[in-house]
Amino acid sequence: MVQSDRYQTLPTSDELPDSDGLPVDNEDQNLLPNYLLFLLQLIWPGRYDWYFAVDMGIYHLTGINPRVPVVPDGFLSLGIPRRKSGNRSRKSYVTWEEDGVVPILALEVVSQTPGGEYDTKRTIYENLGVLYYVIYNPEHWQRDRHQPFEVYKLTEGQYQLQLGEPYWMPEVGLGIGRHHGELGGFEQELLSWFDQSGSRYLSAAEQALQAQEQASQAQAELQAERQTRLTAVYRLQQMGLTAAQIAEALGLPIEVVNQSLK
Repeated sequence: MVQSDRYQTLPTSDELPDSDGLPVDNEDQNLLPNYLLFLLQLIWPGRYDWYFAVDMGIYHLTGINPRVPVVPDGFLSLGIPRRKSGNRSRKSYVTWEEDGVVPILALEVVSQTPGGEYDTKRTIYENLGVLYYVIYNPEHWQRDRHQPFEVYKLTEGQYQLQLGEPYWMPEVGLGIGRHHGELGGFEQELLSWFDQSGSRYLSAAEQALQAQEQASQAQAELQAERQTRLTAVYRLQQMGLTAAQIAEALGLPIEVVNQSLK
């Protein structure tokens, strides 16, 4: 990547901290964004033009100091490589090293201690140009006088609260919303991705369970079909038909009929 003269005096990602160094005060701040990341790896297995980060600093030029990052609980960028040149992972997200590409979506999970999700960070994301800003606040929404799940879209430079859940984001090609599911052996409310019809994308564990259930259903149908066939063969035998006649009547190989009559 060739940097313009404007960027020459700015620090590189190797010189900048990975995050703000502040510990989270509830596990959902890491759990839910990571869950969304794992889902994206299933939804877009052949795509390498996106990047989703959890608790990573975003360094940008729209604040008071390019060395001061904003750190969402999770964010998604499109149109950039999953890995940097040389197959290196990112230590932080530095916009001047990403051809100026800013995240298209930022996620904040509200904690017990207010973290400026509805004011300070909202203004930062507005100025940065993040198209979608999602705030998940299941525990403290009444305290904050907001809804448990809110999606804001940048419209003419200002965030506007959007309606509908799951909320479809055409620029991303995904919807986002809540659902109740199991993760790590516990039932809880989760955030998830949805397709345009509103159907939720399943996790790897759910896909495996679904495949198992489909296999069991197919086996049950085969067993039911076999039982129906045996019943029909037996009835036709009681009517005096030969094995050959039964095979012709039921459209079955003679070997199958003979096996059923044993």
